[in-house]
Amino acid sequence: MSSHLLLINPNSSQATSEMMVSIAQKAANGRLAVASATARRSPRMILKPDELAAAADEVVEIGTRHEPGCLGIIVSAFGDPGLALLRERVGIPVVGICEASMLEASRDGRRFGVATTTPDLADAIAERARHLGLSHLYSGIRCTPGDPLAVAGDEERLRTSLWHAVRASVDLDGAEAVIIGGGPLGQAAEQLQPLFDVPVIGPIPSAVMRVLGLLQVDA
Repeated sequence: MSSHLLLINPNSSQATSEMMVSIAQKAANGRLAVASATARRSPRMILKPDELAAAADEVVEIGTRHEPGCLGIIVSAFGDPGLALLRERVGIPVVGICEASMLEASRDGRRFGVATTTPDLADAIAERARHLGLSHLYSGIRCTPGDPLAVAGDEERLRTSLWHAVRASVDLDGAEAVIIGGGPLGQAAEQLQPLFDVPVIGPIPSAVMRVLGLLQVDA
């Protein structure tokens, strides 16, 4: 494949990879093609800290096998598994969707929150904010009720539940921007953005824009 970005899906769902690539391609807007690689050893949706940690090794394995035409890599799970080690192993920009969206959300000192479906990853998400030096701006996480897989598998329920989570993040936590926390939630992020006066940030477009910026690819 000619010059492209590689989106690594640490979840093992090929359908999720295809959805995320579609969002990434739209964000890239013809500046670079986007290819995907899907993990095989992870669950189809990472829900727990041990699953997130276990995904890191395969992310690094996939990333270090990237094709010669690959100019940058996106790690497309919200806990950024394997991000730091993969950066050490390859000589091209590597961006995580959690990192990129938190940097975007916190721009100009904005207070930001996360709305997501995975309560068991709350500590891992807070740790990403701390690692980025953004704990003082992080207003916390708001999660959808119910089984995360069941919620994610019902488009209308997912959108409605995340709407309430975003609303709570703004009204109760004082968030001035809210990230929809998860690569598999990318379509819901797109649908929710027009419904709020504050920025509702999709992490995949954030990562695409960040890696294009690092590559100095003009709009």
